[in-house]
Amino acid sequence: MASLLKKFEGGLSYNEIKSFTAKARSWYINELQNIKVGSRKLFNDDETRSRGRLLPGRLFMFFYDPKHKDTLPYYDRFPLVMVVDKAPGGGFYGLNFHYLDYRKRAILMERLLQYKNNNKFDETTKLKLNYQLLKRSAKLKAFKPCFKHYIPSQFRSQFREVPAEYWETVLFFPSEQFKKASKQTVFSDSRKGI
Repeated sequence: MASLLKKFEGGLSYNEIKSFTAKARSWYINELQNIKVGSRKLFNDDETRSRGRLLPGRLFMFFYDPKHKDTLPYYDRFPLVMVVDKAPGGGFYGLNFHYLDYRKRAILMERLLQYKNNNKFDETTKLKLNYQLLKRSAKLKAFKPCFKHYIPSQFRSQFREVPAEYWETVLFFPSEQFKKASKQTVFSDSRKGI
């Protein structure tokens, strides 16, 4: 299978984004958003890595079935999550970028990158995050609608890690799988929450 991530690699590279014109950047984002790609295809992309556990500061995809889905106004069955930390009592906290519109995803990721441990964007790259840091920073207020608690018993797949070199690309794939509401409703609610 040809890799979707590899195909679009570097289109919005963190090192090159400043040299893009607004028009070129808009074209690229539009191209990614219009790709008809199922979450399974993205999940099984050759560039992602299967992991037995979630590692803080890394970006993961997985299938999930929330424990309290009956009382939630909506939820994402295929989260794209930057792991923040372990949660007391089990599971972990993470930032599910799917709760933000595409522009806000990019802005939040750009701001989170100030907490990366190196500039290599390889298997050693991770973010050094915790809840207190997110809560204290005015620049990171978009984290609020994304901050979720994930419970181990509710995972419905293995974990697939997105390598750091593809973080900017995967943000723009329309892979969210919201139940009980449209993504436009979710994006609108998130904007209000910020």
